Amino acid sequence: MNRTTIMSDMLVIENFINGEFVPTNSHIDSFDPSTGSVWAKIPDSDETDINKAVDAAKKAFQKWSSTPVQERSRIMLKIADRLESQLQSFAEQESHDQGKPIWLAKAVDIPRAVHNIRTFATSILHDTNKSSVMDGVDAFNYTIKHPVGVAGLISPWNLPLYLLTFKLAPAIAAGNTVVAKPSEMTSVTAWMLAKIFNECGLPPGVVNLVFGVGPKAGEAIVKHPDIPLVSFTGGTATAKRLRASAAPFCKKLSLELGGKNPAVIFNDADLDKCIPTTVRSSFINQGEICLCTSRIYVQRELYPRFLERFSEETRKLVVGDPKDDKSILGALISKEHLAKVKGYVEVAEKEGATILCGKEDMNLHDKNKQGYFMRPTIVTDVSDDSRLIKEEIFGPVTCVMPFDTEEEVIRRANDVQYGLCATVWTTNASVLHRVSRALQVGTVWANCWLVRDLNMPFGGMKDSGIGREGTTDSMEFFMEQKTVCVKL
Repeated sequence: MNRTTIMSDMLVIENFINGEFVPTNSHIDSFDPSTGSVWAKIPDSDETDINKAVDAAKKAFQKWSSTPVQERSRIMLKIADRLESQLQSFAEQESHDQGKPIWLAKAVDIPRAVHNIRTFATSILHDTNKSSVMDGVDAFNYTIKHPVGVAGLISPWNLPLYLLTFKLAPAIAAGNTVVAKPSEMTSVTAWMLAKIFNECGLPPGVVNLVFGVGPKAGEAIVKHPDIPLVSFTGGTATAKRLRASAAPFCKKLSLELGGKNPAVIFNDADLDKCIPTTVRSSFINQGEICLCTSRIYVQRELYPRFLERFSEETRKLVVGDPKDDKSILGALISKEHLAKVKGYVEVAEKEGATILCGKEDMNLHDKNKQGYFMRPTIVTDVSDDSRLIKEEIFGPVTCVMPFDTEEEVIRRANDVQYGLCATVWTTNASVLHRVSRALQVGTVWANCWLVRDLNMPFGGMKDSGIGREGTTDSMEFFMEQKTVCVKL
């Protein structure tokens, strides 16, 4: 029974362990980014709570891992259908929790969560093993795939349900059980999804959700000896601590981390397509997507025209109440994060850079004036060694710089510690392929952005992560392969 309650208009969330909602004594305030007020209480879980969740997942593993894939698929598809039928309510709560416009959650976040579950629920039905014949020795080999065990999943606050389901779906499709910790800043839709798990007949203990902060609940997941693999999406600094904590246990790790993503725009780019896409890639979701464009390199001949049109379109973006369909940008996730992002703009000003736009009035409603809002900001005249070029800002701030040659822009684009994604804009096929090959990133979008085929591998190079995610790559991570050699 779901015992979560509303107390004085305050939502009180409970952990979900072994198919039941379990109360805790200690809670964390969850703020509505659009108003700055507390709207929910989230469990402040610790090692004891994680141990209970792991025990439940271990007990459920034997039965779930031996459940036929057809039955696992059936339950997952039922979950996807139920989630889709509640799209409006999930989108509203995702917006309430994270600050993004409701229309964006309806168009992207919740549909993608549904797509994630359906994709892995169906792909598992078509998974095949490998075999080979060894001529001359009368032997053949074949592989067997096994789920690994209890999967520890730690997901971030920027795309809460979208990214949680991108981990959870392949984990349980492969036959693993799960202990997951969503971000303490955006836990509500994960709790809502737990209710759907029960409604759709997911056996108790297959998915356990434990809410809380990284240093307590997250650390306990990473260090637990009975969790053999951890999938984490979040910041690079946190991932370094995670790797150190996991190292003594030889765990499998999948890390999808930060980005400092360049757009490389050549003189022959189609501006009618490039401008609206680059505005979106720079500022959608308040710039709080690891794939957002934060460095824009424009070939010198095109630079003045691009900058004029890019600035003009950016100034048109409406920042405001996430409930208003006219708002293109909502609120940043927290007061502290807003201060951090604004701090980078202050650094730019001290360095003598030009703030081309970003200080225009937002005309906020009275109820939103204590919210964490910020105008999309364009910075020019910034040096390549500036913190704005080297560090992940993760907000609605992008830097625009001219370049002259192909060789130069490749060098500058690669001269950061991150390597998640890039966009390339040109109508010259040879340039497109040369530059795409040379950029040190996991994904290159050419004349587009964020067009995702889940069958293709996704992940980063350098400080942007370890491993790849996607239908094949995720299933490989969440399964172990055994080779059987038979002598005839």
